[in-house]
Formats: sequence, C-alpha cells, structure tokens
Amino acid sequence: MVDDNKIYQIQRLAPRASDIRIIDTTLRDGEQTAGIVFANREKVRIAKFLDEMGVHQIEAGIPTMGGDEKDAIMKICRAGLKASIMGWNRPVLKDIEASLACGVDAVAISISTSDIHIEHKLRTTREQVLEQMVKAVEFAKKEGMYISVNAEDASRSDMDFLVQYARAAKEAGADRLRYCDTVGVMEPFTIYNNIKAIKEAVDIDIEMHTHDDFGMATANALAGVMAGARWIGVTVIGLGERAGNAALEEVVMALKHLYHIDLDFKTEIFREVAEYVSRASGRELPAWKAIVGSNMFAHESGIHADGALKNPKTYEPFQPEEVGLERQIVVGKHSGKAAIKAKFAEYGIHLTDHQADEILPKISSYTVSLKRPLFDKEIMYIYEDYYGRPNLD
Repeated sequence: MVDDNKIYQIQRLAPRASDIRIIDTTLRDGEQTAGIVFANREKVRIAKFLDEMGVHQIEAGIPTMGGDEKDAIMKICRAGLKASIMGWNRPVLKDIEASLACGVDAVAISISTSDIHIEHKLRTTREQVLEQMVKAVEFAKKEGMYISVNAEDASRSDMDFLVQYARAAKEAGADRLRYCDTVGVMEPFTIYNNIKAIKEAVDIDIEMHTHDDFGMATANALAGVMAGARWIGVTVIGLGERAGNAALEEVVMALKHLYHIDLDFKTEIFREVAEYVSRASGRELPAWKAIVGSNMFAHESGIHADGALKNPKTYEPFQPEEVGLERQIVVGKHSGKAAIKAKFAEYGIHLTDHQADEILPKISSYTVSLKRPLFDKEIMYIYEDYYGRPNLD
C-alpha cells in the first residue's frame, strides 16, 4: 500500500523554483557521445538556444583541448549570453589556465573518487586525489572563478571518503560538488539517501549529474533534488556517453508538472531545439522520445482518440503547444469511429455514423496490409472508392 503521509512529506520538502539551477552539458558531455562532433557554428547556436530557453549555466566544453574547441568556447563567452559559461578541467593548473584564457566565469574541476577508478584508471591514492583537487581549487579561487568540484564515479565511491572529499573541496573554496553517477548504476531511493547524507555532513551545494544506463537518469536527478541538491546537469534530448544523461526537457517538464516547480523556461521551443541538436549531432530524434517526440500527442487507438477529441486532458499530461508540438489524430488499425469522423471533418466531409461504420473496416484492412497508418490522401482514396469524389465547395 502507498504511504500517503510519506508522499506528502516528500512533496512538502520539494524546493522552490528559485532554489533550482539547470546546468546544460550538451556541448561537453553531449559531444562526448561516441561519434558526435559539433561544428563551431553549431556549438554557438546551441549555446544561444540554451540561453534563450533559460538555462542557468552552460558547460561549453574542454578548453585545454585547444584548436576548434577553444575557439568555440571563446565565441560563446563573447556572445553576450545571460547564462554562466563553464569550462571543464582536470585538476591540472594548465587546464584551468586554458579555461581562464577563454573567458569563462566558472570552472568544473573533475577527478575520480571511487576506488576502482583511483586504483585502475588514475593509479594513485585517495590522499593524492584530495591533494590534486585542493591545489586546483585554491588556484581557481584566487582567479575569482565559480567552482564546481566533480566527484567522478561518486555513486560507486566510499561514502566516508566522498564526504571527506566534499569537505576538503568546500574548505579549499569550491562552490558546489558535482555528484556523478558516471556509469548510471544508481536508483532513486539510494540516490536520495546518499545526497541527504552528504548534505547533512557538509553544507555545500550539490549538482546531480546522472547517466541513463538503466533508464533512470531523470528519476535519479529528481530524487537528488528532493534530498537537497540545487543543481541539475542535463543535455538536450539526453545526449551523452553510452546511454546518455538526464534530458533537459524531461527534467524541466517533470519539475513543472509533477512537483509544481516552474523554472520559467521557454518550453515552447523545446521541440525546435531538440530537432536542431538531433540534426547537428547526427542522432535520431525518436518519435517515442519523452516530451519532444512526435508521438507524444499522436492518438490512434479508438478509445484514446475519442477521449482526446472530447477533452485532451483525458490522455495528455500537458498541452502540446507547451513544448512546440501539435496534437495528431492518426488513422490506423486501432482507430475508431470518432477518429475517422474527425479526420474527414478536417477536409469538410461530415460522415454519418452509418458511413463511418461502413468505411472503418476498409481502413483497418488497408493499414494491416501496409503495416502502417494511412496518409490523409490514402484515406480520401478509400472514400472516393465508396462514395465518389466529394464536393468540397
């Protein structure tokens, strides 16, 4: 049985919109997706889109890579955006110097905190991890930077060491801790407990950076926020290494409609931005993609289409215009009489119930043979076969 009192307590603890900040890393983690390369003009355009939507901070890339990467970051920094611009760095002074040279106002300083990474990737010790991180943070702080200290693979790190790492970061001058579920192995209940424990031990802002290997990136990010995290790392359409990151559009709309936390984002351009990033990345924007997929407001099933025609709220969680989409009544195998009549009405043809009953089996048969819904022109052909060419004057 669901504990209503516990649900109420979680909702009561939900933060205010003014407490939540979105950092988008499409241009850094998103571009690290295997096979993706953004052209410089695309990176600048995406940054402008993110700023227009309302993103608070943009992780623009890795300045120490130099070349086109550095040029793109410098152009973004000079674009006059309202959002803070962040550069990603290892805990290496030359990395931070490269970020400073680009003109960013914030730096992410990243190093692994899990023993498996420390032993097998870094081949060092916990003590040296702390020493490198502190030295880099102190250097960046002297330069006046806003600092996010990233705990890579935090979700597989020893909690006592993670707390020690967070405390050392804060004492060195870091503004926030990025909790990275690097290989996406967390689930919301454990994430909630972990973030709550860190917040209780160290008074530092926490950012959720969650990956989607088990399909829980957005849920994990939101669970972290309910436990006290203020920042959420996202990417457009969930781009990112392997299965990707928490999707910007999912996080923003879930906060708005599930938790009543409206970040005042320009959500009506979500679909436009998703399409642009999809083209720029060479990655499909699936019809079934949550929030911005074309199927979000497409109704075929007779019961669903009938309900949506009578009152869209029966089968839609929010209005399609809110994210730049339109409602579609799809005529296919599962369509009912109401959908057929509505589709013909779009062309000024008002079927009687008897006509709809006659034509519906034919439409269903065609969709089965073609293994797809019918185009409007094909539906009109069926009408002409039965009743002749319609007089639409």
